[in-house]
Amino acid sequence: MASLTSILYNIVVGWITLFIFFYMLGFLLPKATFVGRALASYFALVVSSLFGVTAAIVLRLVGYGQLSQWVVARFFKYAMLVTTGVNFVAEDPNGYLEKVRPAVFVANHQTELDVCMLGSIFPKWCSMTAKSSLRHTPFLGWFMTLSGTIFLNRSNTAEARKKMSGAANEIRNKRQSVYIFPEGTRSYTKDPVLLPFKKGAFHLAVQAQVPIVPIVVANYSHILWIKGLIFRSGTIPVKVLDPIPTTGMTAEDVDKLTQTTRELMLKELVELTARARGEANATPVSRPTNGEVVKVTGVEKRVAA
Repeated sequence: MASLTSILYNIVVGWITLFIFFYMLGFLLPKATFVGRALASYFALVVSSLFGVTAAIVLRLVGYGQLSQWVVARFFKYAMLVTTGVNFVAEDPNGYLEKVRPAVFVANHQTELDVCMLGSIFPKWCSMTAKSSLRHTPFLGWFMTLSGTIFLNRSNTAEARKKMSGAANEIRNKRQSVYIFPEGTRSYTKDPVLLPFKKGAFHLAVQAQVPIVPIVVANYSHILWIKGLIFRSGTIPVKVLDPIPTTGMTAEDVDKLTQTTRELMLKELVELTARARGEANATPVSRPTNGEVVKVTGVEKRVAA
């Protein structure tokens, strides 16, 4: 046991020493700061996952297992703030994160840093969806399994539909909300655009007859741009939009619901990003269609819907 403790201690000290070294090196070589913050963020993720495994077990034992993901999201927010200086600030003037339950929360997905964003806006009594391969990731996968994450196998449509049907029952019976990235993958874009939305989240909301609550995160490529080896500290705004009711809707309404939600989020994304970057006169996007060219903060960008 003492030997294991010693090994863990040496790993932690070595990791901390390494990312501090790269932080200091960044004064001479700015790109080194990227490595330092990347190491710091992964360290925060591992620590938060270990905390999450413990928290999930304890909360399940005392009957509050549904709060596991909210508790750990909050922990990770502050871990990332301390280690990287990145802070997501939520704008929710009407208190929808607290008042609307159950619901299907949908947000745009840019990079791995979005995990940090969850600490600012993740609602209580809510579960994430994730690709099934994450289940086998050490620490993070263990926590996600214990905390009730809905794992989806995207290569198996029948299995994914079965999981979503089960999630609809959980929403109705336990009033447990679900948080989904409808783009299905990270966009890694420098411009405020959205990838095409997958329809699973919207089918789920219609099946459960609960509202869709859109959440928009400003494009933060000025803070994290992996291809350019840029990783800075900074504040990133996140805005919670008005809920979109689904009462009385059927599967036939899903296409329109998906399109309407995406249009609202894209328009807000352009405006929120311009504000975050201190830009003026962002051009709003009305109705992106396949192949349409729209103006995005002064830059022409082809949006695939």
